Amino acid sequence: MIPKDLRYTKDHEWVRLEGEEARVGITHHAQQQLGDIVFVELPPLGKKTQRGERLATVESVKAVGEVFAPLSGEVVAVNDALAGAPDLVNKDPYGQGWLCTLKVSAPREADALLDAAGYEAFVEGSG
Repeated sequence: MIPKDLRYTKDHEWVRLEGEEARVGITHHAQQQLGDIVFVELPPLGKKTQRGERLATVESVKAVGEVFAPLSGEVVAVNDALAGAPDLVNKDPYGQGWLCTLKVSAPREADALLDAAGYEAFVEGSG
């Protein structure tokens, strides 16, 4: 089930826009492709990033996945719970498995993100 209130990238990140901030995570599809997640490398607080730059790394028993910034901005929060429980990304990718929050510096970039229907069509078409 792809949540309808989020926006998505073709790199399988999701974004929850909340005013000037954007909470970021990886999609159910991405965590399913990676398998059991054993480690998450989060960005440092205060890191400034541009859309498309590497933001985080998610390691599973079978692969390492790069997480790219869906929007330009500054990291203002990270999900510290993942240090002790990286499997939250598998169990609840759209909730407790979020990765970080960005203070968005270029809000218009969000116009390029996919809605739920667009992301679903992308995943089904690339399968």
